[in-house]
Amino acid sequence: MSLQRRLLLFLLISAPVVWALAALASVDRARQEIDELFDTEIIHLARQVQSTLTGLQTPGGVLPPTRGASGEADLRDLAIAVWDAEGRLLLVDREGASLPRRAQASGFVELPVDGDPWRVYYLQSPRGEWLVAAGQSVHEREELVWNLLASQLAPWLAVLPLLLVAMAWAVRRAMAPLRTLTAELQGRGADDLQPVAADQAPQELQPMLAAMNGLFARIESALARERRFTADAAHELRTPLAVLRAQWDALRVAPDGAARQEAEARLGRGLDRMDRLVTQMLALSRLEATDRLPAPAPIDWLPLVEQVIGEVLPLADRRRMEIAVEGDPAQFALQGDAGLLAVLLRNLLDNALRYAPAGSTVLLRFAPGALQVENDGPPLTPEALARLGERFHRDEAQAEGGSGLGLSIVHRIAALHGLRVGHGARADGSGVVARLGSPSSP
Repeated sequence: MSLQRRLLLFLLISAPVVWALAALASVDRARQEIDELFDTEIIHLARQVQSTLTGLQTPGGVLPPTRGASGEADLRDLAIAVWDAEGRLLLVDREGASLPRRAQASGFVELPVDGDPWRVYYLQSPRGEWLVAAGQSVHEREELVWNLLASQLAPWLAVLPLLLVAMAWAVRRAMAPLRTLTAELQGRGADDLQPVAADQAPQELQPMLAAMNGLFARIESALARERRFTADAAHELRTPLAVLRAQWDALRVAPDGAARQEAEARLGRGLDRMDRLVTQMLALSRLEATDRLPAPAPIDWLPLVEQVIGEVLPLADRRRMEIAVEGDPAQFALQGDAGLLAVLLRNLLDNALRYAPAGSTVLLRFAPGALQVENDGPPLTPEALARLGERFHRDEAQAEGGSGLGLSIVHRIAALHGLRVGHGARADGSGVVARLGSPSSP
């Protein structure tokens, strides 16, 4: 069921229910007001009769019938009677003969008269010489209440069709912005992710439009990352594939012996570089597709450091370099993803090993709230620092193979953990230091 039909149905059900409840409340209130009005009149009548009893000479007198028009009131629903101390009727009208005498009664009493409910007021004389009773049939009062309700109900029922039409028009009018939004979205192309104008939208729709525009922005960002990744991949894979093709051609025509072994070695290094490039590109693509860590947990640095050093040890052995660890890892307490942090640390150590002189030492140092990776490489120039972390950018003088994506991956993992990566030289101006820590730490 559509939202418009549901809202209209709720209104069509709620309006009569609310009116019925209001009518019941009105009936109760009207009954109270009518009881108060007639009770006052009965009391007034009883007191008037009592005030005239002093001059009463003939007991058992009957009030004469009312002359002239009596309006809409039914006089048979009113009665009055007076008894003396011995219980003899002193005064009675035609209906009052049915009123029962209750010698000890005082005030209003609900009782049956000839099988019908009556409300009777008993008034005792000051010295007990007589008793006045004035009463009215309850049916008379109920009839008046329901006549008042009917007088209100008839106009409401008469205008009910107009009210339903007005509610249907109002609901349809109120839902017009939704239909406009639907038509606008249906007319968009698949690549049209421009924000929906929310300035003129109703206040109730603005949170939804804000969320929708945020979704469009995230989708646009994701598509931009995918397009950039595709363009970068197409650009970067072209050269390695061409090199591999040339190396394969050289291997096919190479004679046996040292020349063939050299061609095979070059082809192997080219395949290794291609494997590293594809692996890092896929890793970077996965990292950029997420905005938060799925399940952060406390990081135990000792096994993580042992794992990463074991992975980069072949490169260190090949370059005759050592890896040293200083400081207590417990100083760098962190909640995060151990797998991603292993990738981050491996890339930092890999870069430090590749860009340091052969035979030197790479130092992994833990400090309060941070870790540092240091090597003895030449200090970075301002131009190199400005391009550090740029995708696919590598120093032309670098002899080691690489893809230029390592630091991009490091920066992305650090951002997911709320950390910042900084590069610089040691305090004495020598070497290169990569520092991982919170943005606020020194």
